[in-house]
Amino acid sequence: MNPIPLHHVWTYTDVDRAFWAEHLEGWLPRRILDAHTHIAHPRFRLRPMTEAMRRQYWVNEVLEPIDAPTADHCHRTVFPNREFNCVAFALPELDFDLDGSNADLQRECANRGWHNLAVICPQWSQEKVSKLLDAPGVIGVKPYYSLISESPDTRDLHLEASIFEFLPHHVLEVVNDRGGWVTLHVPKAARLGHPDNIREIREIRRRYPKIVLVIAHLGRSYTEPHALEALPQLADDPGLFFDSSAALNPASHRVALQHLGPQRVLYGSDNPIFYMRGRRQYEGRNYFNRTNYPFHFNQRREPPEVEVRYTLFMYEDIRAIKQACTDLGLTERRHIEAIFHDNAARLIAGILDRKEERFKEWMPTQECT
Repeated sequence: MNPIPLHHVWTYTDVDRAFWAEHLEGWLPRRILDAHTHIAHPRFRLRPMTEAMRRQYWVNEVLEPIDAPTADHCHRTVFPNREFNCVAFALPELDFDLDGSNADLQRECANRGWHNLAVICPQWSQEKVSKLLDAPGVIGVKPYYSLISESPDTRDLHLEASIFEFLPHHVLEVVNDRGGWVTLHVPKAARLGHPDNIREIREIRRRYPKIVLVIAHLGRSYTEPHALEALPQLADDPGLFFDSSAALNPASHRVALQHLGPQRVLYGSDNPIFYMRGRRQYEGRNYFNRTNYPFHFNQRREPPEVEVRYTLFMYEDIRAIKQACTDLGLTERRHIEAIFHDNAARLIAGILDRKEERFKEWMPTQECT
């Protein structure tokens, strides 16, 4: 069959069809809920990506903004014969018109039955955040440390920030009042295991218990050492959740499922980034990506006969989850359905119920005549 265009330079090929049929078709549940995907129309980019920034970080080369119709096409292509839904948010970068991209994606999600997190700047007022949360389809917020202030030279100017610098208390108060969702990408070069991150996450859980707090990327535990030093520290809090996005390492997924259990892990793709073709390999606490496209970062090329067998990173990620589940004996359908749909669906349903109750309280009382 002919390749199907996906997004950017990536296509869906017979290699992917074969991988799906062999590894995923019979294992994945009929319903998929992607709890971490980015959608932003390219027209909201304010400044073009510079060549210097592309060379600085591999994601800058791979991440091209994707609009909702293209995202929908990709979802249908990579998850054939599946019922699909998602939690979508725009790109959390100051190079984009955040007001415009938030409003556009909110409408798209409301129209398509998807769920939306509003990307927020820490300087925004409680009134502005409240208005965003009250919009149809919006279930929470997406903060990010690069939104503290703009830097034309690096995405990591604020990497060592406190969580409360980009997710401040005045925002947390509003989200807690709504019982809304927060997807938190933890800061620090040391990732989730940094003592400040552990302490501040515990503080959020203690002071704002109504928030549905989801730690993105398994706390950036992309390697087994990072997972082992971080995830067990938060295993004692059953109300804290983690999305699996961008963690391609079976060992990281195994640590997460062993210490958190399948009821606290939510499938996430981190697309459109993970439509990239290739695989990830590890050296201690570091990883490197292999792909078949001549990006600046792609210096460790493999022979053509190896690269031609590359599938999508997102498929490699799902296979890694499958391997971790198999290793731990999590083979019942309820376990797989929990990770890929039911956990996120349950959390969303609770938020929507609270939102509906709040709306009813606002409705003017009608006097009988």
